[in-house]
Amino acid sequence: MSLKVALVGRPNVGKSTLFNRLVGKRLALVDDTPGVTRDRREGLAKIGDLEFTVIDTPGLEEAPAAALEGRMRQQTDVAIAEAAICLFIIDARAGVTPLDQSFAKILRASDKPVLLLANKSESKASDAGIYDAYGLGIGEPIPISAEHGEGMGDLFSALEPHLAAYVPDDDEPVAWDDPLKPLRVAIVGRPNAGKSTLVNRMIGEDRLLTGPEAGLTRDAISVEWRWHGKDRDWPVKLFDTAGLRKKAKVSSKLEKLSVADALRAIRFAEVVVLLIDAQSPFEKQDLQIADLALREGRALVLAINKWDLIEDRDAEMVKLRERAARLLPQAPGAPVIPLSAATGAGLNRLMPAVTQVYVDWNARVKTSDLNDWLIDAVARHAPPAVSGMRIKIRYIAQTKTRPPTFVAQCTRAADLPTAYKRYLINGIRDAFNIKAVPIRLIMKQPDNPYVGDKS
Repeated sequence: MSLKVALVGRPNVGKSTLFNRLVGKRLALVDDTPGVTRDRREGLAKIGDLEFTVIDTPGLEEAPAAALEGRMRQQTDVAIAEAAICLFIIDARAGVTPLDQSFAKILRASDKPVLLLANKSESKASDAGIYDAYGLGIGEPIPISAEHGEGMGDLFSALEPHLAAYVPDDDEPVAWDDPLKPLRVAIVGRPNAGKSTLVNRMIGEDRLLTGPEAGLTRDAISVEWRWHGKDRDWPVKLFDTAGLRKKAKVSSKLEKLSVADALRAIRFAEVVVLLIDAQSPFEKQDLQIADLALREGRALVLAINKWDLIEDRDAEMVKLRERAARLLPQAPGAPVIPLSAATGAGLNRLMPAVTQVYVDWNARVKTSDLNDWLIDAVARHAPPAVSGMRIKIRYIAQTKTRPPTFVAQCTRAADLPTAYKRYLINGIRDAFNIKAVPIRLIMKQPDNPYVGDKS
């Protein structure tokens, strides 16, 4: 486990820009709007030969504990408590503000080593702010420009003594996901469906910011977790994502960035849990999100949240299963899991469903079994004739998994009707018990050995 370094400061001083600079990727959303970051985010940072875990935090603001800003402040307090070192960032162009002074006092009282970074110091306009920073009583400010990468050498020199003094506990376990790669699970859905509440309930701590306000989550935040399954322990990386609204309603630049981050989480996930509000299930947006996940080749689980608010649950469950089968024919057999993120009811069924569809997503079928099935499938329902010539399917083999992909040798492949291809895909699902994951079937026309032969 590496040493943790927290980035703290008031809103819009460049914490997320520095986070992205240190991890070498654009993981955190960056915008001129203050207060973009609302949850704390961790990443593996590197400067020179120094490696450490960096924590991006919400901007420090003075607010009542129950207010949104107060709850964001609690996320920062947790990060400070977890960190071994705090990097206190100020905006050198704006100079030291009363809010900077307030939080400098809090950091001095934390008994944590604090390095003062004067960000946005790429021009002479920042000189006065750098001199003002000495008055914070935290030590000599380090001028940097997170946006342009200036001052990273000075930051390296300041961090090196602290990191060199860090000695890992011999009893510390190996990396949490060693030797297995973590199962990547994206929690997606419409705004206010309860995604952050669900992740918090799964891991057993208030890791993510929650509340009645719609659209609280902006970044796709990854959370490392270990699920104790029946047969084995699963290292899991959960991705909490921003709510996805109809495209026509997404107008602000910040929301567009949030949506892009959520879509990226879907593409990098292995299993997508679509969280659906039980009080308004299977709206058009739910179906579009499910279709997107399936087109990206992800395994799908349908989680019906707020189940505690439903009165006649047996009757409602029958309706939900019927609607899932009718409205999502591309994912027949997708698990439908009723649960309550608020109370935890039904949560014990979610991860078994996730791991089962993950196993199906990695399914591999023997070529001999596939061709035995193909003979029977064609005998039951032969391909149609096109222009008086019958299409023949001679051979099928699986070429890859994740999702299961099959290639069949087929005469006049371009003329094979979509309905017949769907018949074959559903036959593979039924014969080899591959449910709830997309199946790709590629019809390939064999090369004609006589084409180009001039003898």
